[in-house]
Amino acid sequence: MSLEELIKNCKKGNRQAQGQLYTKYSSVLYGLCLKYSRNKTEAEDNLHDSFMIIFDKIDQFKFKGSFEGWIKRITVNTVLQKYRKEEFLSVVSENIPDEIDISSSQSDIGLATLLKYIQELPNKYRLTFNLYVLDGFTHNEISEMLGTSPGTSKSNLARARLILKQKIEKENINIA
Repeated sequence: MSLEELIKNCKKGNRQAQGQLYTKYSSVLYGLCLKYSRNKTEAEDNLHDSFMIIFDKIDQFKFKGSFEGWIKRITVNTVLQKYRKEEFLSVVSENIPDEIDISSSQSDIGLATLLKYIQELPNKYRLTFNLYVLDGFTHNEISEMLGTSPGTSKSNLARARLILKQKIEKENINIA
């Protein structure tokens, strides 16, 4: 069955088509959820919530643009919406340099370790870091998504980079 037929069947509420769509895209969206979540359990919850919204809003997809891009955007927005409701997206009052170069740390840490470090970041830092560094959003776009100011986005990014740099340097000390 083609993707277009699958989407059309999902629009009709066909459970089998929904299952096939889930199977086709769940691993991609789960990876996306992992980036923005604190742990695997939270990522699974976010994935489930995202698919509920995707199936609820699938009638809004008009076959213009990428379907995968459309469901990824829904997934990111679903995760961010949960965090917007929490009180963690406040202004950071610490004095932190504008740019901290993580790559300057000579490190051979693995991708799994780096993902673990990113997941351990406080919510405000993890979300900002992922949106800016991994997904390429601007500080203005991030501030709109998270309901903060661009200055807060910059500060949160700098703090995230500093924390990651410290963890990577500590890892290198422990390895040496």
